[in-house]
Amino acid sequence: MNDAVDDPQLPPEPLIELRLWRQFLAVAEALHFGRAALGLHMTQPPLTQAIAQLERVLGVRLFDRTKRRVQLTLAGQALVPEARELLARARALPLVARASADGRAGRLRLAFVSTVGFTLLPQWVQAFRHECPNVVLELIEATGDVQLQLLERGEIEAGFMLHSPGFAPAGLHRLLIASDPLVLALPEQHVLATARSLALGKVLEQPLVIFPRRIAPSLHDAVFAMYHASGRLPQVAQEAIQMQTIVNLVSAGLGVAWVPESVCQFQRPGVVYRSLPAPRSRRPMAAGPPAAAPGEQPGLVPVPKCETSLVWSALRTNPALQRFVACVGASLQSGGVVRT
Repeated sequence: MNDAVDDPQLPPEPLIELRLWRQFLAVAEALHFGRAALGLHMTQPPLTQAIAQLERVLGVRLFDRTKRRVQLTLAGQALVPEARELLARARALPLVARASADGRAGRLRLAFVSTVGFTLLPQWVQAFRHECPNVVLELIEATGDVQLQLLERGEIEAGFMLHSPGFAPAGLHRLLIASDPLVLALPEQHVLATARSLALGKVLEQPLVIFPRRIAPSLHDAVFAMYHASGRLPQVAQEAIQMQTIVNLVSAGLGVAWVPESVCQFQRPGVVYRSLPAPRSRRPMAAGPPAAAPGEQPGLVPVPKCETSLVWSALRTNPALQRFVACVGASLQSGGVVRT
């Protein structure tokens, strides 16, 4: 028998039972067939036959044997650490299976919109990694329309999405994360940037930078509804997908933009963020309706809010996802939400 295999193109060998590797290690550690057999609670002849069988399967000699001593060959020495790792992995398999079944191991693919990445997502990723260090967490930045496609194809387990209040697509579970008022992003040099108060009518006259409707239809429609309720048509100067890009376009003077309050974390030179006051209720007067403020249309038109939700498919289950949802839920209950 040769110490090494001569032909590297040999076909795959038959599967070697773990029992043979345990017997090999016993002899390799004892360097004595009799003592190794006692440790394995077997007699020596079957152990000798088992080692001979392993050598035949491998095509190499593992031990040099004489009447006085047993020594490992170079091939045998090379296999000792590999066999130990193999048996250790085999012993760990039940633990791996149980950990995967209860969500403490495995893989979790999460998508998110950029606004979540400013504040909320980092703290939840940190908390989840601390709780489930053996879960491989994959983060994918994607707009809402792309997230819905990924969810439908099963390419992500969950996603953080922006939407208007009342968003409830069929087939998805939803956990409300935060409710943000929309604030106005203005070029720093714009006349309204330093105005003592903002009149909605004046604001709605400005060129608008906004995301395409397909990105977040419900939120896009809510913004347009505010314009229509005030008797205005939005003057869309430019569309852009990412909130950072929208803010950058505002800084360049292309127009104003309605953005979630969380975007204020993104401090871009040349941009000012302003909140509009909530409309005050007006009591009807006998002499007729009150006159609208300069630049305003009659009536009360509130600035819409936007919500952030964690959404996931109702049809697919992933124990790691259940643990992540529970982790986020616990954070919400303990006051881990920045805004309400």
